[in-house]
Amino acid sequence: MLAGDLETGISVHEYARTALRLTGLMGVNSQMDPLDFLTNEDLLLFLRRKKTEISCMDQPHTFLTQLRDHDLLSEEMYQKVKTMRSREQKQRGVYGVLDWVEIKRSQCMHRFWGSMFKDHILQLYPTLRLLRNNLMDGSFKFNEKHLDAEALPEKENDEGKHEKAKEKKRARKRKTDDGSGEDSDGPGPSSASTPARKKSNKKLSFSSPVKKGDAEEIWKWTLFKTQLPVTCGQQEGSLHRDRLARGEECIFAKGRWFTPSAFEQFGGKESCRNWKCSIRCRKTPLKKLLEEGHLQCPHMKRSKRTCVLNNAPVPSSASSTESSSGESESSAGTEEERDAADFEEQGGAEGGTEFRGRVEEEEEEDMDNLSVFQAPTLPVTCVSLTGTLHKYRFSSGLRGKCIRTDESWLTPEEFVRQEEALTDANWRRDIQCHGKTLNFLLKKAILCIHSLLCGCEKCSDNERDLLAQRNDDVCYECYSDGNLVCCDECPRAFHGACHLPAITGDSPHEKWMCTFCVLRTSQQWCDPSHVTQQEALKLPVSSQNRLYCHYLLLYMYREDVQRVFVQDPCKTVRRYSEFVAQPMWLDRIKLKLEGKKYQTVGDFVSDFQLIFSNCSTFNKDNEFGKMGARLKDLFDKEFQKIFTIQ
Repeated sequence: MLAGDLETGISVHEYARTALRLTGLMGVNSQMDPLDFLTNEDLLLFLRRKKTEISCMDQPHTFLTQLRDHDLLSEEMYQKVKTMRSREQKQRGVYGVLDWVEIKRSQCMHRFWGSMFKDHILQLYPTLRLLRNNLMDGSFKFNEKHLDAEALPEKENDEGKHEKAKEKKRARKRKTDDGSGEDSDGPGPSSASTPARKKSNKKLSFSSPVKKGDAEEIWKWTLFKTQLPVTCGQQEGSLHRDRLARGEECIFAKGRWFTPSAFEQFGGKESCRNWKCSIRCRKTPLKKLLEEGHLQCPHMKRSKRTCVLNNAPVPSSASSTESSSGESESSAGTEEERDAADFEEQGGAEGGTEFRGRVEEEEEEDMDNLSVFQAPTLPVTCVSLTGTLHKYRFSSGLRGKCIRTDESWLTPEEFVRQEEALTDANWRRDIQCHGKTLNFLLKKAILCIHSLLCGCEKCSDNERDLLAQRNDDVCYECYSDGNLVCCDECPRAFHGACHLPAITGDSPHEKWMCTFCVLRTSQQWCDPSHVTQQEALKLPVSSQNRLYCHYLLLYMYREDVQRVFVQDPCKTVRRYSEFVAQPMWLDRIKLKLEGKKYQTVGDFVSDFQLIFSNCSTFNKDNEFGKMGARLKDLFDKEFQKIFTIQ
């Protein structure tokens, strides 16, 4: 607590709440952790009050692994909760885990809440974001009494209460007669009884120096000498004063740095084109702070990359494609120079979004709605090539394998080189998403190029980091992360239990191929022999045919994105057994296939047809019925393709 604040008599909890509210926006690079203002007992009480809310979260897998990784959860308890299937079981399991943490790890509350408030955890769980805000905005009362403690005084000293009530009544009457009520026009029933108008003679108490709605000049506080909490639209961040004075990226938000103009775009206020007015500190625009000398900002030069005139030479840093083929533009050195120029422009000077070239203006026509670009993955094309761009993997044209094709992960530069029809490929211009070039996405800050000095995993030249970029970050079957086994032939990765056949023990040390790649390789060496459907159904489930069955089951797991047909529907769907006599689901087919219960391919296929017919019977034409019909069509087509049925 600062010396100036001690003089006001602020209580420890009030000061802590104020500091939590105002330093909570500082991001991971803040010089202090807001949780340090609270004691272990305070945080333990907060956990005790919020256990039920936390236990209701969806998909608690990452939450549990975070606890385990920070030594807050035993491996035995983690494995026990991990195996729970139904939503109700998971909720009870998570509540049990929190009970265990409260009892066995009661002295580790700073570590517990610190691990829960990491950026990647907050992004996954909205409940924890709300709890963090609840803790930091002062709405949670640490000093509120238990109900039994509050009820006790009410039963004592009834006579004393009556005397106090009479005394208060006489005091209110005297104040009314003296005209001391605020804004009172004359005597009346409300003037003497309205609590808002009485002036109490109670003992003087102090509250937080910053109340909700006040515009306190916090930029003068010693606490915010180096950083200030700022907002733009719905986005919050931390403004670093020294970086602003040097003209660098100075606002830290959501795990990355922004220039003021880029943060204005990030907050959805790019139409203002004046970050000094759109970015605010406690509802006060930065323009006022700059004018009064509380902030320092260098005078910015207007970008020279503004308009492309008919006869004007094109600057080398611009994304021009008019240079002749074979020159240094296609070289890695020139590509890095362009990335550096784009990085500078993206986070560049004040007004960097105010001056636009003709090409950029043409791209922006009739594209006011950018919501189609907000998904974490975007479909991209380059002439005849198609792929999926994962925004979190994007780094630059040469670094960060961010485009996933059926065969591999590629950088944007590698992706355009795959298209043989292009003789002068330029990834900014030739890769398109929803009809717009990647250059458009860069200008709109939907994609952000990393600095050449960036040392993150996506920009690293380390062999291990480069190897990790070659495979998926989540399981190909269940779409979740964890301990994954990576295929050496394709970008797929699997949990050991998700793959068929299952991968037991440690990850394979030798070169390993997934079932998809084994099937593709075997088909290259085998002569195709066409059979009828009846002949295919009579084939035994052994050797090559077992491989086909593994492939078909994995294919169905992959296509059932919402995991509707994976588990026993009798346990998850109410009254299902009343309408369906023979339930069937994918996990059961998997157990039967791995247990060698199927004698022929027909037995295997009939269980799939049973899933589809049960779905049609129970759901008719609703959303799930249509989902089952879609999967049936996919299965039938893939079955005929894999068995080369005439």
